[in-house]
Amino acid sequence: MTIHEGTELEKLGRLSRPAVLVLVSLAAGPKHGYGIMQDVRSLDGTQLEPGTLYAVLARLESRGWIEALPVDGRRRPYALTVLGNAVLRRYLTGLKHVADTGLRRLQPLQRALR
Repeated sequence: MTIHEGTELEKLGRLSRPAVLVLVSLAAGPKHGYGIMQDVRSLDGTQLEPGTLYAVLARLESRGWIEALPVDGRRRPYALTVLGNAVLRRYLTGLKHVADTGLRRLQPLQRALR
């Protein structure tokens, strides 16, 4: 599955920090809500509240970026879809470019401040 210009790429700019953290968590494999919350907290210290998490999961699922798997006991695991993988990869690649450029631009300023 590919990302088409004018559809999925336009949505990339609307990714909230919690959505990115959930997608990154699911990139490691399927998890249920509590597992996602624990993983996100270990990633960068962000504590997602259940209301925030489940709103993000619903939004990502409606976009086709994640899918709910069959219930396992009382827990419903979620998995990254092929489209979600492509969207996350594209988003993180763009973010890396911006971060790398920003860090390069800061170098002269850091030298001047020494």
